Amino acid sequence: MDSAARSTGAAPRRVLLVDDEPAVRFGVCDFLRGRGFAVEEAETCRQAEDAFRKAPPDVAIVDYSLPDGNALELLPKLKEADPSVPVLILTAHGSVDLAVRAIKEGAEQFLTKPVQLEALAVILERLIENQRNRQQQMARRSRLARELRDPFLGGSAAIRALAAEARKVAASDSPVLIQGETGAGKGVLARWLHENGPRAEEAFVDLNCAGLSREFLETELFGHEKGAFTGAIAAKPGLLEVAHRGTVFLDEIGDVDAQVQPKLLKVLEEKQFRRIGDVRDRRVDIRLLTATHQNLGELVREKRFRNDLYFRISTIPLTVPTLRERAEDVPVLARELLEALAARWGHAKITFDEDAAAALSGYAWPGNIRELRNVLERAVLLSGRNVITRKDLRFGAAEPSAAPYDLDRTLIEVERQHIERVLRAEGGRVEAAARRLGIPRSSLYQKIKRHGIALAKPD
Repeated sequence: MDSAARSTGAAPRRVLLVDDEPAVRFGVCDFLRGRGFAVEEAETCRQAEDAFRKAPPDVAIVDYSLPDGNALELLPKLKEADPSVPVLILTAHGSVDLAVRAIKEGAEQFLTKPVQLEALAVILERLIENQRNRQQQMARRSRLARELRDPFLGGSAAIRALAAEARKVAASDSPVLIQGETGAGKGVLARWLHENGPRAEEAFVDLNCAGLSREFLETELFGHEKGAFTGAIAAKPGLLEVAHRGTVFLDEIGDVDAQVQPKLLKVLEEKQFRRIGDVRDRRVDIRLLTATHQNLGELVREKRFRNDLYFRISTIPLTVPTLRERAEDVPVLARELLEALAARWGHAKITFDEDAAAALSGYAWPGNIRELRNVLERAVLLSGRNVITRKDLRFGAAEPSAAPYDLDRTLIEVERQHIERVLRAEGGRVEAAARRLGIPRSSLYQKIKRHGIALAKPD
């Protein structure tokens, strides 16, 4: 193994060398092993196929003429065993037609003997690197497919309307303002817009602005130069630079400090910004997605949010409906969440009985999908069974009852009553209540102040 591989502790790159000439194998093996490759040898098509199926290599080098066949006959069998492994074919009698046939059959490279060993090593490294990059991209897509819930799951009129609007604007590069209550799925929608937009292959960077100080928010967004302030011992790129050509998602945009807002407006209008402590502007190309549970129009009237920034970020407004507005979707969402929880915790398929289903559908869900996920996760962890019953469910607010839900209450009344109940359940501890509600502590303080809720002293 070479010094680089030893120093990093990386696994050696594995090569399967298929050639019936011992002298050729010896020379190639000796050289490649000296460069840190782990080489396995085979003399025939049969040996090569057996070795390949037993432990697929990172790359295979196959001589064209072998005692029991040729590389074009062996190639489909190797691709059937593992189509991701690149295959390089060597031949002493190359021709254009043969090379074209080999490439059509799936070979990555077709070289004629004698091949320069230094050149061969470079080609192998490039093939392996390209393959690993493809695998990383596939893993990333697979991970996102698992993590990304369908933001439009369900059949309610409210969610169908949102889906129609979102699909119309996904291909746009204009800013999108996503509005909706806490826990309704604004972040999931933002990720969906990125993954289904023109910048899907680029970076997606998100930042929750709730409760962040001006200084911290500035350095996170714009970065800083070395020595810009006490503790800035090295230059740091901001999230805007990291997201160049990609998407920036700013959650709780209504909490952005008033002194940061004009700098953000400059990014949108001029595509420029300046690191803290720097004297030059940097150009950046991003799509901005924002979200808030607050009424930005009201914040503008109160002079707490810039009017010009509001109009720039709200070019395309989308509103995520609450679970109260799509109550018929609750069973569908619950089943999807249970499936995801079962996979995460290594359980068999988990379902809920009729009583549990009725309780889930009858609850008001002031915390929306986030609260639904938390209730189900708690039930899965504590019950230890594959069927969730009514008694396994622990709701944050009043238990669902047979009485009809009071449809005359306003959203403000529902929110105030739920916050009061959670605060009482947590003995007046705001931090604990915020965790239970799934919102930042600063946001809960704002709601307490807005609703005029008197805080009892913690126990």
